[in-house]
Amino acid sequence: MMVSNGRRVSAAHKKAAGWSRLATGALVAALLAGCAVGPDYQTPGMNLPGHWKNTDASTPASTPHLASWWTRLGDPQLDRLVEQAIASNLDVRSAKAKIREARASYKQANASLFPSLDGSAGVTRQKSNGSVDTVWNGGFDAGWELDLFGANRRSREAAQYGLDAAEEELRSTLLTLIGDVATNYVEARGYQQRLALAERTAKSQGETAKLTRNRFQAGSSSGVDVANAEGLASSTLANIPTLKTALAAAVHRLGVLTGQEPTALSAQLAASKRIPRPALPLPSGVPADILLSRPDVRLAERQLAQATAKIGAAEAARYPSVSLSGAVSTAATDFGDLGKNSTISWSFGPSLSVPIFNAGKLAAAVEVTEAQRDQAFLAYQASVLGALEDVENALVGFTQERRRLASLSKSADSYREAAKLSQSLYQTGAVSFLDVLDAERSTYSAEDTLIQSQVNLTTYYISLHKALGGGWNGAANADTPEVVDQNTGPRLAKAVTG
Repeated sequence: MMVSNGRRVSAAHKKAAGWSRLATGALVAALLAGCAVGPDYQTPGMNLPGHWKNTDASTPASTPHLASWWTRLGDPQLDRLVEQAIASNLDVRSAKAKIREARASYKQANASLFPSLDGSAGVTRQKSNGSVDTVWNGGFDAGWELDLFGANRRSREAAQYGLDAAEEELRSTLLTLIGDVATNYVEARGYQQRLALAERTAKSQGETAKLTRNRFQAGSSSGVDVANAEGLASSTLANIPTLKTALAAAVHRLGVLTGQEPTALSAQLAASKRIPRPALPLPSGVPADILLSRPDVRLAERQLAQATAKIGAAEAARYPSVSLSGAVSTAATDFGDLGKNSTISWSFGPSLSVPIFNAGKLAAAVEVTEAQRDQAFLAYQASVLGALEDVENALVGFTQERRRLASLSKSADSYREAAKLSQSLYQTGAVSFLDVLDAERSTYSAEDTLIQSQVNLTTYYISLHKALGGGWNGAANADTPEVVDQNTGPRLAKAVTG
C-alpha cells in the first residue's frame, strides 16, 4: 500500500511538474512578447508665462471663444466663403489625403504583429520511364515573427503617432485657410472703401479744378491756382489703378482659396460693402491655452512622439529575432485526390536570427533616430515659442491699432471740418486757394488712412484668433478619395505607345 501510494505521489509530482514547466514556459513567452527597447514617450513640459504681457481692458484674460470666431464679425458673405473654402480648398483636400495615407501606414504596421499565411497550387506534366504523368500539388506556408523586443510594436506606435500628426496637420491647414480667407476678404472690402473714397474725392477735385479754370478765364483766378487744382485731382486719380489692382488680387486669392479659378468670385464680390469690425471685449485666455488649442503645436508634439517611437524600432534591430514558420503541402496525380489519396508533407519550427557583426551599422541607425528625435524636440519647443510670439504680437498690434484708430477718427473729423471752413473763408477772401487745396489733400489722406486702420484692426483680430488656435471645430470627412479609379480588376494589358 505504501509503495503504491508512493507511486501515486510520484506520478502526481511529475504531472504537477509538467504543468509547472508548461506554465513557466508560457509565462516566459508572455514576458518575452511584452519586452520593448528604446525610450517610452512622455509629453515634454514647457515653462510658460502665467499671463500675456500685452493685454488691456479690450483683451481680458477670460477664456476666448475660438470656435467659429469669424462669425462674430457679423458678415454672412464671409461665413459662406469660409464654408466654401473648407469644402473645396486644395490644400485641405491634400491634407485629407495625407490622413488616408497615415491610416493605411498604420494598418501596414499593425499587420506586422500578426501571422501571415500564403497558399500555393500548381500542376506539372512530367515524363518518367516512358510514361507521362500529371502531378497536382497544393499547400500553405505560414510565418510569424514573435517581436521579442518590440520592433514591430514600436513601428505600430510610430504609425499611430503619425496618424495623429496627419490629423493635426489638417486642423492646422484649416486654421491657416480660414485666417487667409478672412484676411483677404477684409482687405478686399477695405480696397473697395478706399477706391470709392478716391473716386469721390477725384470727382470733387476735378469739379474744383474745372471751376478754377473757369474763374481763371474770367480773370478772377491765377494760373497757379489752376495748375495746383488740376495737379491735386490728377494725383488722386493716380491712386485708383493701384487700388483696383490690389482689389483684384485679393478677390483672385479668395477664388483660389475656395478651390475655384481666380475670377470666380469677381461678380459675387463686385458690390462694395462695409469692412467687418470685431466686437469687444476680445478675450485672450492664458499662455497655457495654446498647448491645447494650437494645432501646429499639437502637430509638433505628435511628430516628437513619432520620432521617439522610431528609436525603439531601430534599437530592437540590434537584438535577436525569433520567427515561427510552418508549411503543409500535398501532391497527387489526380486533382480529386488532393487532400485524400495524396502525398502530404508538413514542417514546423522556430528560427533565430542574431546580429553578430555589421560594422556599427545598426548602432548608427539608432543614433540617426536619436538625432531626429532631438530635432523634433527642438521643433516642438520652437513651435511653442513661435505661438507665444504670435499671440503677443497680435495683442500689442490690436491694442495699439485701437488707439490709433480712435486718433485717426478724430483727425479725419477735424480735417473734414477744416476743409469746409477753408471753402467758406476762401469765398470771403480770408484764405488763399492753396489753403483750400491743402485742406482737401489732408482730408483725403486722413480718410484713406482711417480706412486702412479699420482694415488693420480687423486683421489683428484675425491674427489673434489664428495665434490662439481658433479654427474649424466641425467634422472634416477624410474618407472620400479624390480620384476614383475605374476598371482596376484583371484585364488584358494595353500596349504602351509613344
